Amino acid sequence: MNSYSQKAMKLFKEGYNCSQSVFCTFAEEFGIDRETALKLSSSFGGGMGRMREVCGAVSAMFMVAGLKYGYTSPTDKDAKAEHYKRIQELAGKFKQKHGTIICRELLGVDADDNPIPSDRTPAYYAVRPCEKIIGDAAEIISEYMFLFH
Repeated sequence: MNSYSQKAMKLFKEGYNCSQSVFCTFAEEFGIDRETALKLSSSFGGGMGRMREVCGAVSAMFMVAGLKYGYTSPTDKDAKAEHYKRIQELAGKFKQKHGTIICRELLGVDADDNPIPSDRTPAYYAVRPCEKIIGDAAEIISEYMFLFH
């Protein structure tokens, strides 16, 4: 675990969702203030609004990659393809560690349409793999940024 991982895991332990924890770890480096970063990433927690789809930490990893490497021209097919390749590589690195990028599969639960988040109790943290997953996502994107800047 590196300093980015540690910061992301600390944010999660403070009560931020998985996406907020990873995204806010890097937001300042892109000139995004904390409040904006928290709002922007808030929808992706719990696998997209607690629907248990794509892991919020993975979504945040992709948002960070977009800030660093994203394309802006809708007609630049090469840039778009290069960026999508990058996102697929990041997903592959995450899958190597965790087997999937899907929240419900990471947690071993069924899809959930209940919007009410679980209380953050010691029992919650004891059974959730989220803290490690968040740390891994932050580590993956930070290493990627340093290798390919």
